[in-house]
Amino acid sequence: MPVHRVELTGKATELLRALEAQHGPVMFHQSGGCCDGSAPMCYPRNEFRVGSADVLLGRVDADTPFWMSADQYEYWKHTHLTVDVVPGRGSGFSLEAPEGVRFLIRSRLLTDDEVLALAAEPPPATGAELEG
Repeated sequence: MPVHRVELTGKATELLRALEAQHGPVMFHQSGGCCDGSAPMCYPRNEFRVGSADVLLGRVDADTPFWMSADQYEYWKHTHLTVDVVPGRGSGFSLEAPEGVRFLIRSRLLTDDEVLALAAEPPPATGAELEG
């Protein structure tokens, strides 16, 4: 079975689908910047420009890309991330802000087996591959 670096909880999946119904295809990006930049931000897919060093952690709910800045990836590359939803407002930049909830990350260390499986795979894609 493939190892997934990022997944959604049931609540996050429900919210993601509602946002897609309202806004069309979306994407996640986690930058590690100020304010809520360390939280996963959800944007319309074609309205956020991925940087050349950003890392594609995977796709959630079948086809929604989850990107992370290279600096954040260095901190989180040994973890499995779970996107969840909690009450409260984030910074306001993410699509869920008007809903009175916000996405957040829950993490755990990858198991030894997951680390070995990921080491056998090609490295994650980067935004540079989109530019070519």
